[in-house]
Amino acid sequence: MKKVLKDKLKHIPMEPGVYQFFNSEKNIIYIGKAKLLRNRVKSYFGSKKGMSPKTITMLNHIVDFEWIVVENEVQALLTEANLIKNHKPKYNIDLRDDKSYPFIKITNEPYPQIFITREILKDRAKYYGPFTDVNRLRTIMKMLSSIFPIRSCKYLINDSVIKQKKIELCLDYHINKCEGPCRGLVTYEDYNKMVKRIEKFIKGRTRGTELHINGLMESAARNQKYELAGLYRDQILAIRSFKNNQKLIASKFEDRDIIALAKQSSIGIAVILRIRNGRIISREKLSLKRLEDDDSMTLSNIIIRFYLDSALIPPEISLKIKPQNEKDLESLLSEKCKKKVKFVYPKRGEKAKELRITYQNAKLLLGEWILRKQKRSNQTPKILEQLKKDLNIQNSIRHIEAFDISHLGGTNTVASMVCFINAKPKKSDYRRFNIKTVDGIDDFAAMEEVVYRRYKKLMEKSLELPDLILIDGGKGQLKYAQLALKKLSLTHIPVVALAKRLEEVFLPGNINAQSIPKHSSGLMLLKRIRDEAHRFAISFQREKRRKTVLKSPLLMVKGIGEKRLKKLLLSFNGLDTISNLTPEIINGEIGIPLSVAKNVISLANKLNKS
Repeated sequence: MKKVLKDKLKHIPMEPGVYQFFNSEKNIIYIGKAKLLRNRVKSYFGSKKGMSPKTITMLNHIVDFEWIVVENEVQALLTEANLIKNHKPKYNIDLRDDKSYPFIKITNEPYPQIFITREILKDRAKYYGPFTDVNRLRTIMKMLSSIFPIRSCKYLINDSVIKQKKIELCLDYHINKCEGPCRGLVTYEDYNKMVKRIEKFIKGRTRGTELHINGLMESAARNQKYELAGLYRDQILAIRSFKNNQKLIASKFEDRDIIALAKQSSIGIAVILRIRNGRIISREKLSLKRLEDDDSMTLSNIIIRFYLDSALIPPEISLKIKPQNEKDLESLLSEKCKKKVKFVYPKRGEKAKELRITYQNAKLLLGEWILRKQKRSNQTPKILEQLKKDLNIQNSIRHIEAFDISHLGGTNTVASMVCFINAKPKKSDYRRFNIKTVDGIDDFAAMEEVVYRRYKKLMEKSLELPDLILIDGGKGQLKYAQLALKKLSLTHIPVVALAKRLEEVFLPGNINAQSIPKHSSGLMLLKRIRDEAHRFAISFQREKRRKTVLKSPLLMVKGIGEKRLKKLLLSFNGLDTISNLTPEIINGEIGIPLSVAKNVISLANKLNKS
């Protein structure tokens, strides 16, 4: 161990906290928690006897460490979970795609919105989830919209907005999908009572909603409002259909989650079964990589990261074994949901049976995952051989790089480069480019620039060149990519273009598209790589566009905020176009008031002249 690290170890406090290990590139590679920071961090730098190969490998890459002192062990758990979620360290347990799991969000405002989101904000909203089964989530949301006339608009609605009648009634109101809170046609109290019923519905408590709507149906029938009574009848039938699709698993109607882990080597599947009122309301699946040998540690990580942002925490969680930091986890979850949460470990009876069923689910899903991995591994050489055949390439194809250009009407032009090794994406080698030498719409010249810059840099650093270059586009983009390679004397690298419209592949020197069967696995691989390059370019272009919006001088115009500015730039492609418009055109296109539109045009003219 380096002397600098030994000296640093002496200064670590004997207090609870979180530690972070860094590699030579100053990236965080591991985050952990400890009751006593000094003892825990020191343990890594002692004897390696009994350490897992993963831990030993990690230790070889540690060049520095930092620590964060917290009040207690519960706070350490929470801090660790948040840091892991943000940084995704290389040697921590990997909950695949956990960052993108969707939630149902109920906003914190007088007349709340309810929608699906993948972004958790500190905005005092309620987040119900996570839902790993997106199809199940969509079914729930569809059911909610068919039963409850909740608003779908994104406006902030309060007493001032209602009083001033700033928002027009939309189509949803006229087709009975919204009660018109924007115009005060439903009271604050009644609207929020409906939101409370929706929350209960999400939690699996549908009985109260069913009784409420049944009462409304009977009242409408008594008052001879038969059309309205028919609407309520359809809602009740929808609720009953939804309940019938939820399998009855328990005779006792206690709310609980059941967590089971199945693993093989360093990968595993965790299944979380949500039971409410004796019925399974959802089955969530977490795919896990980089697992430790200690299952109790793995369970601890699963629990805290699954429930970290969720409002769907039950009073009881069934487990096969005790998680690490059991009591601290119970305290943390109890504090989060404002009610007592306990872990149970059933050995017999109904709950033990439920746990066995959940574990069986996890085992089956793990087996399917392993088979898919094996299948992909076996298929990869065949796919690459087929690609060689399709493109008439003699040498092996292992390393493929693909380029795409993205812009909005000639503005904010960017490029992307994605890298695939053995038909798998290598995201650490992805690159994004700002186009420096091209103005306006010229995809050809932009492609030449980015291909030249990419391979000039690789040659200067003596880095590995690709076996195949893929260009998103047609014959024009291909020609200019070839020009860039010719300047660098890299004409020996095969380069092809894949056009989007007809999915045609163009090779250098061929006027017509290469004849490749549409079902060819080689062509499918090219399409997958091209689509990834396109996705990467679009995301970068949108990011750049957002930054442009925030810097725009048009924000100085009273009545122009970020949303209106975005609409302006998307609709009219810059100041030159805007300066030649009339207020009536802008008003008709995006709804900006005539007076505001007039001021926008005036400023655009001044900026163009300056």
